[in-house]
Amino acid sequence: MLAEAHSPWRVSVAPMMDWTDRHCRYFHRLITRQTLLYTEMVTTGALVHGDVPRHLDFDASEHPVALQLGGSEPADLALAARLGERWGYDEINLNCGCPSERVQRGAFGACLMNEPQTVADGVKAMRDAVSIPVTVKHRIGVDKTESYGFVRDFVGTVAEAGCSVFIVHARNAWLQGLSPKENREIPPLRYALVHRLKAEFPQLTIAINGGIAGDEAIAAQLPHVDGVMVGRDAYHHPWHMAGWDRRFWGAEAPEPTREAVEEQMVAYMARVVAAGQPWGWAARHMLGLWNGTPGARRWRQVWSDHRLKAEAPAQVARLATQARLAAAESAALAD
Repeated sequence: MLAEAHSPWRVSVAPMMDWTDRHCRYFHRLITRQTLLYTEMVTTGALVHGDVPRHLDFDASEHPVALQLGGSEPADLALAARLGERWGYDEINLNCGCPSERVQRGAFGACLMNEPQTVADGVKAMRDAVSIPVTVKHRIGVDKTESYGFVRDFVGTVAEAGCSVFIVHARNAWLQGLSPKENREIPPLRYALVHRLKAEFPQLTIAINGGIAGDEAIAAQLPHVDGVMVGRDAYHHPWHMAGWDRRFWGAEAPEPTREAVEEQMVAYMARVVAAGQPWGWAARHMLGLWNGTPGARRWRQVWSDHRLKAEAPAQVARLATQARLAAAESAALAD
């Protein structure tokens, strides 16, 4: 049973380009039942002009799951949001934090923080179009601007348009001179500024994102904000999520086992193959499953071996498990 007082945004996994696709989310959902999951960013152009099912299809087990949109034109955002709601997503999130040059050329992402009224107009258009929550993910500043007033005024303007949930990456976005990867590492983290936002806007839901890894780090943030969004740590060390339902959501169900999660993923990959897709698209997301345990490296090597791509997932799983157990036995004997 879940504690009713918990915000739906209490713990979430960040939207990550090229990572949090539907296969990744299916895998994460096997480990945590309650944590809110986000899609990769989907541009409004991809939905207005592209293959909508390819971008929006997902497995029902992924709920709760949010669709992150990239765009700035209110009409396009409204159309994309309506499609997201029709497809069954639980939330529409607007990306105001991505600093990549490609995104900047599209006039959305982090550069939108310089245009809070544009963001407000887009949020209003989406809120008028759908009945599910419309949220915004953003940075604390742009380039070398480190004024608290900048992000405070951004949040205040967008909140006036009806947005009540803000997910705040506690770093500036440098639009020039840094790659997206460097933008996740070089601008300093300033958690206290996000805490200050929550104190100044107690009526809003404020979740924090950026560099947070491990249960203790999550727990340290929750007294100051309504939620914590975890990114790379959840992806590279997915088993960190295994205890989240119990610790952060109050769930009473037993934690899964790694063996059971792997078995379920192998069954899922068989369905992927039956649908005409390579199982490697799904397998790449689970390579961190055994991280931190004896034999994990050998297990990863087997699943990553391109010579086995034509084999059935169940056969690769048998080989990977044999390799993992043999490596673990060798390590134990060496000790």
